[in-house]
Amino acid sequence: MALTPKNELSREDKRSRQENAQQEALLREVDDAVRQGDTEEFLDKWGKPLLGLLVAALVAFGGYLYWQSRQEAAMERDSEALVGALDQIQSGNVDSAYDRLEELAGKDGGGAAVAAAMMRAGIAEQRGDTAEASTIFKSVAGNDSAAPAMRDLARLRDVTLNYDTMESAEIVAALKPLATPGKPYFASAGELVAHAYLDQGKRAEAGALFAQIAKDEDGPESIRSRARQMAGVLGVDAIEDVDALLEEQGIEREDADGDTAAAETE
Repeated sequence: MALTPKNELSREDKRSRQENAQQEALLREVDDAVRQGDTEEFLDKWGKPLLGLLVAALVAFGGYLYWQSRQEAAMERDSEALVGALDQIQSGNVDSAYDRLEELAGKDGGGAAVAAAMMRAGIAEQRGDTAEASTIFKSVAGNDSAAPAMRDLARLRDVTLNYDTMESAEIVAALKPLATPGKPYFASAGELVAHAYLDQGKRAEAGALFAQIAKDEDGPESIRSRARQMAGVLGVDAIEDVDALLEEQGIEREDADGDTAAAETE
């Protein structure tokens, strides 16, 4: 059997590799040409719409930045109006503060507008103009744009202002949704509702509500103390931890035991 010389095999390998390299180069050139043709075709078809979208996006972004700057400027003006009104109130110029807040309070929505309205209502109440104060409180309470906590506060202030002229059923209907443990104004609203229950002769409901208020650790201590006393009068135990209560009141346990023993002896 005849063997092929090594040098001839080497020439064939070189020739094969050279042909493969030329084919690969040709394929790359064809692929580049196709890609370039696709790009030109794509740009011809979509170039203008894409450019329009890009311009529109840039315009929208510029408009947003302008709107944001206007909003920030408006917020600064509103804050300055509130601070200026507070300064007037602290100086005793409540009438001037009331007038300065009129424009801001007349705006739709916004926390600053609601705060201005509440301040005007407070000034009107302070001046004895309960009708004007009540009108403003009712307006805030019915303002869907206001924060829920501010609406609840306005409703509570309005009922407090008109409590003596309202029917007990009206008071309960207005404040019962607020007289629920966990609500921001539970203690204040609950106390008014409990007294309305008493006016209706519902001693059990009043006692239970007073007991809940007395046990509410988030409520003002003055209201909790009154509720504890009222619950006791109505025969409801509102004290969960006697030792904690004595510590709150600054009373030593020995002193309390001694007073109790003396009372029993008498």
